[in-house]
Amino acid sequence: MGKVVASEPASVLIDGPWRHRDVSANGTRLHVAELGQGPLVLLLHGFPQFWWAWRHQLVTLAAAGYRVVAPDLRGYGGSDKPPRGYDAFTLADDVVGLIRALGERDAVLVGQDWGGLASWTAATLWPRQVRRIAVLGMPHPLRVRHQYAVSPRAQGLAGAHLFTFQIPWRPERQLVAADAARVGEVLHAWGGSGFPSDEEERRYRAAMQIPGVAHSSLEYHRWVFRSLFRPDGARYAQALRRGVRCPVLHLHGGVDPFLLPETAQGSGRYVSGPYTWQLLPEAGHFLPEEAPALISDLLLRWLATPPPPDR
Repeated sequence: MGKVVASEPASVLIDGPWRHRDVSANGTRLHVAELGQGPLVLLLHGFPQFWWAWRHQLVTLAAAGYRVVAPDLRGYGGSDKPPRGYDAFTLADDVVGLIRALGERDAVLVGQDWGGLASWTAATLWPRQVRRIAVLGMPHPLRVRHQYAVSPRAQGLAGAHLFTFQIPWRPERQLVAADAARVGEVLHAWGGSGFPSDEEERRYRAAMQIPGVAHSSLEYHRWVFRSLFRPDGARYAQALRRGVRCPVLHLHGGVDPFLLPETAQGSGRYVSGPYTWQLLPEAGHFLPEEAPALISDLLLRWLATPPPPDR
């Protein structure tokens, strides 16, 4: 793999059939890649990536008649990196603000990892703005909480990095040290066989070195842990107990070593609408890139299913 160099936000403006632009949403400037016309589908990435994780689905879904928009979440890529706002409430508000800023009334959300958490949250808090959600590699947040508590030797150990990320500043320095070698280690450790490619590792290592990204990306992890002991965390859990009423497609890798399959299973108890669960036996954590054709096909077939009568 070629040498990774420190980057500027423009490094994520990767050429392709999509167009890049900035959108102001929820008081924050979000960079998006956009392609196609039709019903709006938002593709929400996770850690340690950026919008480019969805490059395959951007093209395939747009060709099938959808308006597909893949943003960089706040703190990532070409989006703003404000000093605060890395909590699930703000993340959901960013998503809904983006839907409105794009001139749409509602959207389908497709989220991987933190993008999945954003999807679970937005669908619960903003049910009128979210038609349906597809969640990849992210159990329902209340299920994650439960498994960390009752399964410390399994899910607790699998997600032990969450605890090390709580230390101030040192994790940021470790993420970007040696040309962000730690990012490459995470991609290899959490991904299935053959992931990442040299290009994938190079681009994600470079993107982590954009000023502010390492700190911002870790602030999400800090909020989700520290909020467990604060009123905002209790308020979040109470809000999520309302459940998700829209259709949900839930995909998870059978060899995901970070968020274990047994953690993901059981998320359906928090869904009162149509719930479709599928385990991909040989996939790891990064489904959109590990199995791009399969993921695109599953998404298109699910999107074609009729909505519930009240939608």
